[in-house]
Amino acid sequence: MYKSLKCTWMLYTNCKRFDLLTKFYQASGQWEKAISTAEKSDRVHLRTTYYNYAKHLEAMGEQHLALSHYEKSDTHRFEVPRMLLEDLQALEIYVNKAKDKSLWKWWAQYLESQAEMDSALKYYEMAQDYLSLVRVQCYLGNISKASEIANETGNRAASYHLARQYEGRDNMKQAIHFYTRAQAYNNAIRLCKDNGLDDHLMNLALLSSPEDMMEAGRYYEEKGQQMDRAVMLYHKAGHFSKALELAFATQQFGALQLIAEELDETSDPALLARCSDFFIEHKQFEKAVELLVIAKKYYEALQLCLDQNLTITEEMAEKMTVSKDSKELAEEMRRELLERIADCCMRQGNYHLATKKYTQAGNKLKAMRALLKSGDTEKIVFFAGVSRQKEIYIMAANYLQSLDWRKDPEIMKNIISFYTKGRAMDLLAGFYEACAQVEIDEYQNYEKALGALTEAYKCMSKAKMRSQNEQEERLGRLQNKLAIVKRFVQVRRLYEEDAMEAITQCQVLLEEPELDLSVRIGDVYAFLVEHYAQQGSFQLAYQCMEEMHKKLPSTNVVYYINQHTVDSVCKALGLPLKWSSTTAAEQIETNNTEDGEEVEEEVPEESLHSPED
Repeated sequence: MYKSLKCTWMLYTNCKRFDLLTKFYQASGQWEKAISTAEKSDRVHLRTTYYNYAKHLEAMGEQHLALSHYEKSDTHRFEVPRMLLEDLQALEIYVNKAKDKSLWKWWAQYLESQAEMDSALKYYEMAQDYLSLVRVQCYLGNISKASEIANETGNRAASYHLARQYEGRDNMKQAIHFYTRAQAYNNAIRLCKDNGLDDHLMNLALLSSPEDMMEAGRYYEEKGQQMDRAVMLYHKAGHFSKALELAFATQQFGALQLIAEELDETSDPALLARCSDFFIEHKQFEKAVELLVIAKKYYEALQLCLDQNLTITEEMAEKMTVSKDSKELAEEMRRELLERIADCCMRQGNYHLATKKYTQAGNKLKAMRALLKSGDTEKIVFFAGVSRQKEIYIMAANYLQSLDWRKDPEIMKNIISFYTKGRAMDLLAGFYEACAQVEIDEYQNYEKALGALTEAYKCMSKAKMRSQNEQEERLGRLQNKLAIVKRFVQVRRLYEEDAMEAITQCQVLLEEPELDLSVRIGDVYAFLVEHYAQQGSFQLAYQCMEEMHKKLPSTNVVYYINQHTVDSVCKALGLPLKWSSTTAAEQIETNNTEDGEEVEEEVPEESLHSPED
């Protein structure tokens, strides 16, 4: 027998079947080993082991130890009262000592069954069993005390029981109050309807379930009074169609506005259209547009925006933008809609949004035109760079030419780059020619002008123009201009080596019939005057100034010749000062006037000096 037990123990231990080992110990009466094994290796069955041991101890008459193990197994709330029921004094001592709400409640119920109501109330209060407290107080006829308990604790079960008591006594206001505290709104609503308490009914319905809201709404509708309440209740219950139908029938404009705010894509399209028509009729156009967009009637919404001059916001435009993956519209119709949105934005001056929509529609040319109207240089340059279209490059370059590219090298660089990428060599040639003219007019820098004209000629040679004759004509004009500018540059360089030859070449240059188209006549005369003044040939210098004044009667000589030089010549010949810098400044101001508007511009310092100064 001993060997058999040992073998069983070894087998369960080696297999790690501690659950079976625990049962084995219990069956063999080895309770201490059973509990020890359960505590160390089989905690899943630990409470069961405690319970079984407690049952064993109870059978052995060892109630004190049994009570302790019932507590360890967490079954004492039922087993201990059962075990001590024959010894009420011991049971009462245990209940008071345990300080357990469940035991207090059990003891209170026992006392109530024994008609010991005061003691039962004491233990119900200790157990915080407010329903039982209210129930017993109502049984004892202390309904005011029961109301006080229900109001203070807010216990829903207690409030419901008390509400039933008040309803049985026909005290409807108190019954409604406690049904409300119990959140039994349907009962409270029932009492309000039966007793004509419409004001209470509305508040209760709003707190209740959608079904109760619908029921209350039907109640108001059937009465034919306070229809606004019926509309609101239908609305809150989520029955939009019914709410709108009733609102239309009773012309409740405010309610319609509130309901329309909650309409979305899932709403009935016919309902949306009806609401939008109602808002149009009452001149609430912005709300009508929103509903048309929700109903996906995009063209009607756009037309209404145009007719009523409503601004198309970015949010509105995005709602009208159908994604490529959507099966709502065919691709062609989707693009047409996007272009229509962009057209409306263009009319309203919202050029950036128009650009975005044209781009989404795949029409980059229109997108660029919209962007050009916005005047946003940074975005224009960026858009041109990412578009990589010939026409867009040219449009961007044309726009940049309208800016002050003379003072911003980055703009000039982009102009050249865009014309080159757009293969508009004739336009690039024109730009280089404009650069050359600026160098001449503003800075008298003929060397740089010569370089620009050279680039212009190269570009024009590569240009592919529709008219061969026009290209040849422009090439001939550029070649002639290039040759004359080059001669004047060479004359100025020659002056240091052979002044007399340089002066002779200048005089020959003045005989060119179309000199002023390439080199400013005033600059050539200024070169001669400075030379004669330095040589002391003041009479020749004065003759040059007079001759220049005859050829350029509307221009003051000081605009080209240094004021100091002019004064020196006049003083040397004993002549009065005929020209002054004041009149020259007036001349500059006159030359820079366009369409009656004065353009302020400083005279470059170089323009008042000859190269030799």
